[in-house]
Order: sequence, then structure tokens, then C-alpha cells
Amino acid sequence: MLVSIVIPVYNNEKSLSISHQQIRDLFEAELPGIDFEIVFVNDGSRDGSYAELLQLHEKDPRVKVLSFTRNFGQMAAMLAGFNEARGDAVINISADLQDPIELMADMVRKWRDGAEIVVAYREGREDPLLARLFSRLAYALMRMSTPNMPQGGFDYVLMDRKVMDFFNSITVRHRFFQGDLLWSGYRVAFISYLRRKREHGVSQYTFFKKLKNLLDALLDSSYLPIRFISLMGVLTSIGGVIYSATVVWSWFVGGTPFSGFAPIMIAIMLVGGMIMTMLGILGEYVWRIYDEIRRKPNYLVRERHF
Repeated sequence: MLVSIVIPVYNNEKSLSISHQQIRDLFEAELPGIDFEIVFVNDGSRDGSYAELLQLHEKDPRVKVLSFTRNFGQMAAMLAGFNEARGDAVINISADLQDPIELMADMVRKWRDGAEIVVAYREGREDPLLARLFSRLAYALMRMSTPNMPQGGFDYVLMDRKVMDFFNSITVRHRFFQGDLLWSGYRVAFISYLRRKREHGVSQYTFFKKLKNLLDALLDSSYLPIRFISLMGVLTSIGGVIYSATVVWSWFVGGTPFSGFAPIMIAIMLVGGMIMTMLGILGEYVWRIYDEIRRKPNYLVRERHF
């Protein structure tokens, strides 16, 4: 029995050797008889991460290394690792040591007990206040389209081989990783944990990357944006009818409902803002359709060390 562990790497120098050591110790102590491989995917790191990975590969043949030509993003690194993983089960985990590696033992046990997907979700996080607030808002929106999404979201997950094959069969470019897994209908087990504070380096997950992931979640797995456009159109039409009726009634009784330049400008600004927002949402859909048609690869591999 083989378990593959996929770890995307982007400027994670110093934490990689620790991750490897902890994984090796865990399997030797708590999962005897189960073999493992670690697929590190270097996503265009600019620090010493790649050199550290090559050293690990030389010391341990169970360490596999893929290196991209540049930074393609976490999702691309995960996809590359998933395509290379050979295990009967595949675990995805971050390289920053914020997710407890010791949970892998419980995840493997739940998998052997019959779970096809084992989700380790973040019950809490030792992150700055602003990051926690954005996370709460983002996952609240995601739960509107994916009700079984854990409140704190997840990236740390174990997938059975058939789940992995299903996931790899999806070829769209802009992926909502969590949504695809939970949508599939495979048996899911959940484990909660507290996300730890980062000890090495700084987070490479910028606000715009988080925003892009939120857009992927909303546009890839939900009709909410289109329904928002429809709702705003209906509400604007109703407001227009009410306003027209008010003007006509005021004319009959000899009054002026709204005088001056300000009411006209307010109406123009509100309606114009809504129209621009709607066009932006439609433009995002059009861009994604165009991006799919171009069929560019999600990533380019410069070197493989297997």
C-alpha cells in the first residue's frame, strides 16, 4: 500500500527538510507497513527551496521533485503533483508547516475504514485579524453554493485513488478544488484542527491571490453571480416603475416629487454603477471562456527528479 503526499512549494526554504523528517518519522512510528512517497512541486521559488529539495531527493529516493519554469500558482502545482502521484491514496498539504503533519495518521486510518475523501478543515487559525475576517467572509459566500463546505475551508485533504482519477479527469483551467471534491458525492470524513502560526518565512498568499480563488469558487461552481445580475435587473425595473408612478401622481396633484440636479445624478450613478458591475461579471465569464478555448497548459515543467 502506497500513500503519495503532494506538497506545492513556493519560497518555503527551511521548512521543507522539517516537513520531510516529520512525515518520515510519522510513517515509521504510526503507520508501519504503509509505504509513502513525497512529491514536491517547486512553483518557481526564488529562494533556496529548489536546492533544498534536490538535497532531499539525493538522500531519500522516496522524495520526488518537479520544478516549474516559473510561478504558475498553487493550483497548478497541486495539479502537477496529482498527475505524478502513484499512491493508492493521495494527501495534499502545504509546505509552510501550518497544517499539523501528525494528522496524516488519523486521515489514513479513516481512509482504511472506508472514507474515500478525508478532509482536515481549519476550525480556527492563528493568523492576523484581517486575514481571519476575509477568510470568514470568503467561505460564507462559498457555502452559499457548496453547503457542505466546512466553515474554515480546507486544503489539507486525503483522496482515494478513484477520487484522484476523477479529479485528474477534469480539464478546466480555473478550478475550485474544494468544490469539485465535495460535489463528487464520494464518502467524506472530516477532521478539525487549529491552523498554526507560520514559523518560517512569510506568506506568499497575497490578497489578490485570495480574491482570485474566491472568484474561481463563485464562478466555477455557482449560479450566484448570474442570479445577482438578474435580481439587480428586476429590482432596478421595479424601482423605475415606482419612481415613474410617483412622478405621474405628483403631476396630477400639481407637485414636484424631486427637484434639483442631485436626484438625477444619484439615479444615474446608482444605475450606472450597477450596469458596470454587471458588465464586469459578464466580462469575467467571457474571459474564462476565451481562456478555455486557447487551451494553454496549466503549467510547464523545467526539470523532473524521480
